[in-house]
Amino acid sequence: MGGVIYLLDTNIVSETENVPANPRVVEMLGRYRGQMALASVSWHELLYGYQRLPESRRKERVGYFIEQTVRPHFPILPYDELAAEWFARERARLVGVGRPPSYPDGQIAAIAAVHRLTLVTRNTADFAVFTGLAVENWFDSRKL
Repeated sequence: MGGVIYLLDTNIVSETENVPANPRVVEMLGRYRGQMALASVSWHELLYGYQRLPESRRKERVGYFIEQTVRPHFPILPYDELAAEWFARERARLVGVGRPPSYPDGQIAAIAAVHRLTLVTRNTADFAVFTGLAVENWFDSRKL
């Protein structure tokens, strides 16, 4: 996984399909080319969203984006044994204080944490509850 420093949340990857895309997100994706990965959970979310689309030009465009842009340029990191252990500890802690986390968000956070990657997401509040997780919002240029 040499050189990877960022784990991208689904909303960062899918932003490039928006017209117009957020210029700050596009700039950061270019700046850190080759240093970003996806969680298998985000990969699932992208594919699930694609599969739910009705047959259309949009579905063709999204399929092309997934196969030609995402798959070849972003390593996909699995939710493995270490990630499961990390999330189990965090989930127990958070449930104990009355803040049960979203299961997919917890899996994404765990993958970032065990690989010591900074998680990039627009939804920073969803991940702020996790201990020791570095999070950046590339939509917000004031924080970078």
